[in-house]
Formats: sequence, structure tokens, C-alpha cells
Amino acid sequence: MHRYELIVFDWDGTLMDSTALIAASLQSACRDVGTPVPSDGDARFVIGLNMADILKHVAPGLDEAGLQRLIERYRYHFLAAEQSPLFEGIPELLRALRDGGRRLAVATGKSRRGLDRALEATGLADCFEATRCADEGFAKPHPGMLLALLDRTGVEAGQAVMVGDTTHDLDLAANAGVDAIAVLYGAHPPELLDTRGAVARCASVQELGRCLTGA
Repeated sequence: MHRYELIVFDWDGTLMDSTALIAASLQSACRDVGTPVPSDGDARFVIGLNMADILKHVAPGLDEAGLQRLIERYRYHFLAAEQSPLFEGIPELLRALRDGGRRLAVATGKSRRGLDRALEATGLADCFEATRCADEGFAKPHPGMLLALLDRTGVEAGQAVMVGDTTHDLDLAANAGVDAIAVLYGAHPPELLDTRGAVARCASVQELGRCLTGA
């Protein structure tokens, strides 16, 4: 595989094993405010989008006050739970890539506050040269998030790759003219990811490591 200068990672479902927690928190929040509770599949599908787009999908009938209440309840359930773990092997992979001279970044649907909290909890902040969050501009799949990272790092689109677990990540990459690698252990099922044009599909962190390092 091409040796990319910049590797941009999604966070939830790609680096952190948080898919189940996010989906459950969203379902609990909907239950709290009395709006229809999304299925597991529907709750997992919206992971990676910003909060406004998530709400459009799961609670289109709520008024502004109801939406604010839903956000509050989602945050309550999410923050009340224990911090989700990183997928096994992720810290070692990121540090090996960094120490091998690869430049790393994050493009996530999390808020800046949420990502900073996760980076502090995991001790991975020093692995990433740049990060971009959903509340800092256009969210996925708009290319703005990825284009901002390219501009920040000075890397050409052809020398970067996006690694993610959802069609939102793969669409983001396509819209920015960047290659994408799909990981199959996150929020979206393989058959959905197969509808997008990823340059590689990785079923595990170990396979992702081999793909990125050429080992």
C-alpha cells in the first residue's frame, strides 16, 4: 500500500471502543424525553455525525425545548458511564506510527470538549499533530474538517488517508479527495461500508497495523 505522509483517524469506533456506549446513551435519552427509541442499528448509524444531524435522524418531531432536553439527557448518560476503552493494540499502533515518522491527526464527530477529555484520559494527545472536531466548523461528511487538517499540516490530499468505521468517514474522505481505509470492527456493518470506495478494509486493529506499516 502507498505510504501516506498523513494518517487521519476517526475517534469513536475506530480508536475507542465507544460505539455501544454512544448508542445506549442515545437510546436512554430518547426514552427519558418520551420520543421513540431508535433501534440498535439506527442508533449506531448516526455515530460520527454532529449532534444536530444526529437529532434530525433520531428525533425529527421534537421542538427546540425537547431537543435541548434530549441533548442534556444524552450527555448525562454518556458522562455517567465509565470511560470507554481504546481498542486493544491502538496505543501501541499509534506510537509505532508516530515514532516511525508518520504524521497523525484526528477528525471526529465529538465536540472539542469531548475529544480533549478523551485525549487526556487515554494519554494519547502527544501522538497527534492536529485534531478537528464537529463543533469547529462543518461536520462529516462535508469535506471542511479534513481540508482544514490538510491545510494545518501542509500535506497534499494525495499524501493523506482517512481511517474510519462509518460511511460518514468514507464520504468525508471522498468529498475531500483523500483515500480512505475502512475498519470493520466499529459502528457500521461491513455490507454498508462496502458501498463506498475504500482502498482497504481491515477487520481488526492488527490488520490495520499491517496495512498502515506494510509489515
